Amino acid sequence: MDLSPAPGASTAAEVAAAASVDPSLAPDASTAAEVAAAASVDPSLAPDASSSAKAEDERFALLMSIGEECIQTDELRLLLQNKEKAFPICYDGFEPSGRMHIAQGIVKTINVNKMIRAGCKVKIWIADWFAQLNNKMGGDLEKIQTVGRYMIEIWKAAGMDLDGVEFLWSSEEINKCADEYWTLVMDIARRNKVKRITRCCTIMGRADNEELTAAQIFYPCMQCADIFFLKC
Repeated sequence: MDLSPAPGASTAAEVAAAASVDPSLAPDASTAAEVAAAASVDPSLAPDASSSAKAEDERFALLMSIGEECIQTDELRLLLQNKEKAFPICYDGFEPSGRMHIAQGIVKTINVNKMIRAGCKVKIWIADWFAQLNNKMGGDLEKIQTVGRYMIEIWKAAGMDLDGVEFLWSSEEINKCADEYWTLVMDIARRNKVKRITRCCTIMGRADNEELTAAQIFYPCMQCADIFFLKC
């Protein structure tokens, strides 16, 4: 049964003209009557203009429930309204740096699953090179990667929806597209003063007045580049 809305006057004229050429195109009177009867009994069968807005509000609320702060909520709404992009891309980067605590294991799983339910795709950036720059696990890349694999297994066990998740190792992805990545990093570094970069060092658990290595000053430029590199 066709539940589409009844045609307007001009459409009716076109249908009649078409029916005169091909009788099979003539509307079925009994079907039209069924549609009218169904709509009179259950108004929900008529197209609901507010349904898409309601779905968007639900997605927006779900995403807003994840973070303490959202910069430019209007931009988030525009992102959710974008019909050309099948799904927004979110990313969560972490340093494999030791044993996982409850918030990192359970809360991250809950939040990632919320993002997926809101129609997003989540890229989890296993920042092994970043951990090495930050001298985690004594700067031993092999140990850092072992910890990264251990964390992935915990998220699997915690119930993370892996259908909507892509795990990416920073060392592998950067090496694959080195020309693209390092061009971004250099551009970001060129546009910012050292003082501004050192103020960002709290993102890696370092105080901005702490004596930093050159590698740790490089770190914020790379983290900024990640957002563009991962097409988030």
